[in-house]
Amino acid sequence: MEFRDLKAQYHYYKSEIDSAIQNVLLKGEFIGGQEVAELEAQLAEYVGVKHCISCANGTEAMTLVMMAWGIKKGDAVFVPDFTFFSTGEIVSLVGATPIFVDVDRETFNIDTEELEKAIQKTMLAGKLTPKAIIPVDLYGLPANFPKIENIAQKYGLLVLEDGAQGFGGGIKGKKACSFGDVATTSFFPAKPLGCYGDGGAIFTNDDNLAQLIKSLKVHGKGNDKYDNVRMGVNSRLDTIQAAVLKVKLKALVSHELEDVNRIYRLYNERLRGLVETPLIPAGYYSSFAQYTIKLNNNEQRDGLQTTLRENGIPSMIYYVKPMHRQTAFAYLEFDENDFEVSNELCKIVLSLPMHPYLSEENIDVVCDVIKAYIV
Repeated sequence: MEFRDLKAQYHYYKSEIDSAIQNVLLKGEFIGGQEVAELEAQLAEYVGVKHCISCANGTEAMTLVMMAWGIKKGDAVFVPDFTFFSTGEIVSLVGATPIFVDVDRETFNIDTEELEKAIQKTMLAGKLTPKAIIPVDLYGLPANFPKIENIAQKYGLLVLEDGAQGFGGGIKGKKACSFGDVATTSFFPAKPLGCYGDGGAIFTNDDNLAQLIKSLKVHGKGNDKYDNVRMGVNSRLDTIQAAVLKVKLKALVSHELEDVNRIYRLYNERLRGLVETPLIPAGYYSSFAQYTIKLNNNEQRDGLQTTLRENGIPSMIYYVKPMHRQTAFAYLEFDENDFEVSNELCKIVLSLPMHPYLSEENIDVVCDVIKAYIV
C-alpha cells in the first residue's frame, strides 16, 4: 500500500504523460516555451485570477512575494505555528521576523482570534512593524479567509495565501489560491497537483505585482534577460514539468478531487467513534493533501503508527515539532503558553494513506487495523 500512490496515477495516465514529455524532447525547448505559457493560462483560469506566474518551487514562490513586497528587517509577518518550516523560513530569509500564531484544533489552520491578539501584542511592543499574514491551507483545507481578510484590512496588513497543500480546495465556490492579495502553491510530487520534480506558482490579480515578480524570478530582468534592472533570482519552471502538470491538472479537475473527497467520507464512516476524524466546515472544500486523524495522546498515536507499519500500512506525522520549537528559530522570544494547541497536535496527529487511487478494500484494511488497535 502506498501513502500517496504516484505510480498508480502514472499508469492511469501513462500514454498522455509520455506523449507530453516526448513532445518537449522533440521540440528541444526545455526552459519556458509553449507548455509553460499554456499551463499558466490554464491555472489562472481554473483558480479565477488574472495572473499565474510559475517558478521553481513553492518556497521560492513565497520568497518572490516577500521580495516584491519589500518585506525586510524590522517587519513582522504572522505565520501559523503548526505547519511546514518553509512558511516561516522565507520570512527570516528576507530579514524580517516571523510571529508564530497558534492554530484552531478542529481545522489545523491559523486561529483568527489568536492572530488578532498576536497583531495587537506586536503593535503594543513597538519593536517590529506588522506587515503581512501568511495563512496556510493545511492538509488541503483553506484557512478562514473571510475572517483573516477582515483582520488584515483592519490593521492594514497584506495577506499571502500559502496554498502549497490547498490547490483544488475552496470556500463557497471560491477557489484556493485566489484569496488574499496574492497566493502561492507548490507542485512537489506529493501535493494535490504535483509534477515529477520541483515546481511552484504565484497567483494574483495585481498587474504591477505580477510584472515585478516576472522580473524578479529571472535575475531581475528588464526588457530582456540581458537587461537587468534589479536584483533577482533564478526561479523558473522546467518545460517538461509544465507538460506533465497540464495532464495532471485535467485529471485533478475531472475526477481526482471528487475521488479524494469520496475517500474522506469512507474513512469518516468507518472511523467514527474510534478516533477524531477531519472536520470540513460548512461551505469549505478540501483537496485532501493529507487525511489526518487525532488520537488521545502521544503514546496511543505512536503505538498506532507502529501497528500500522507492522501491517504494511504507511502513515506520516505532519508535524512532529511546531515552528516555535525549530532550532533555526531559537533566537526568537516566545511564551510557550501561546501554543497549547500546536504543541498538542504535534503529539496526537497521524496522517493515513490518501490519494485518488486508493481502493475501498485498502480503506477497509486500514480501518480494520485501527479498530483492532483502539478497541
